[in-house]
Amino acid sequence: MREYGFGLRFSLPPDEIHSDELVERLGDAGCDDALIGIGRAGRIAFDFSREADSAYDAILSAIADVKRALPGAELAEVSPDLVGVTDIAEIVGCSRQNLRKLLLSRSSSGPDPLHQGRWEVWHLAPVLRWLVTEKDYAIAPYWLKVSEAAMRFNAALDARWTDVETQDQLRALSVY
Repeated sequence: MREYGFGLRFSLPPDEIHSDELVERLGDAGCDDALIGIGRAGRIAFDFSREADSAYDAILSAIADVKRALPGAELAEVSPDLVGVTDIAEIVGCSRQNLRKLLLSRSSSGPDPLHQGRWEVWHLAPVLRWLVTEKDYAIAPYWLKVSEAAMRFNAALDARWTDVETQDQLRALSVY
């Protein structure tokens, strides 16, 4: 077993109040390996450090524990997944400027950002894979495993907004 660190963010039903009782329920359900943030009304965030056979299993078991304690909570996001240049640079151990130059150069074969504008946002896993395979960066396999698992969960969450017909049409067009 290995220890995996990741974050979970949930939306809470309107009748769920932030209280010591809520935190106690979470501890009783097995979330005693997480820091819990309850600063914003209607939201709750977790910073887990959980042992499991895989990053995916660690995340899945944490989600199950939260849902057992808070059945009405809806998973909103798993991290690390959506990141900016500064986040990636911290993980990789290089300067923000160097990484930005790599990611945004016109000749780059790197992954495109999900959002471009004032700030760019990427999925972490494809950026890390690209840095390892194309740029010979030494990235700890841990980061790849956790970011890939987080991205899988977030993709499943995003898929709830799209019907099967639209997904099939996009596949037929070789969009993905």
